[in-house]
Amino acid sequence: MQASNDIRARLLDTAEALFDRHGFTATGMDRLTSAAGISSRTLYKHVGSKNALMGAVLQARDRRFRRRVDVASVDALFAALETWFSQEGARGCLFLRTWRETGGDVPEIAEAMSRHKGFMQEKIGELVAAEIGRRDDDLVDEILVLFEGMVHAYTYRGEAVAIAARRAVRTLVSAAKAPEPTTG
Repeated sequence: MQASNDIRARLLDTAEALFDRHGFTATGMDRLTSAAGISSRTLYKHVGSKNALMGAVLQARDRRFRRRVDVASVDALFAALETWFSQEGARGCLFLRTWRETGGDVPEIAEAMSRHKGFMQEKIGELVAAEIGRRDDDLVDEILVLFEGMVHAYTYRGEAVAIAARRAVRTLVSAAKAPEPTTG
């Protein structure tokens, strides 16, 4: 059983690296089996299909990302994203890139993307409520847009975009914490 788990883990790691670097469509099964050092029969035994493999890759990436963003503040969320880029690379969101590349028509990919993006909205909502003491769906949407923008703009602007995004998010959170002006 351990050998089977090792093969699956190696396959997922290899597939993620190839899909992330070359895209879903450009990464053929021959390339995957060669890079993972397994036969096509073994690949299909462990994942069933290329779509199922991509779904499994996205699930594993989502679990890893959720651990990375297990933080207590909005600023820490953006710092965690910077750390993710330094360790994982910055090529934009694999979920969105794969979803767009497949036209949103592959259920395994669409479901993984939907779960991941839903989690991010919930996570930001929890952090906002903890920081400002109340729900604020507009602020959550604004921060989510900054977060998504940072994911993509970091690919070509690097650290400068992280600095700008963190400055903007601090401004938004501070403004939301400020007491409402009283009229008299």
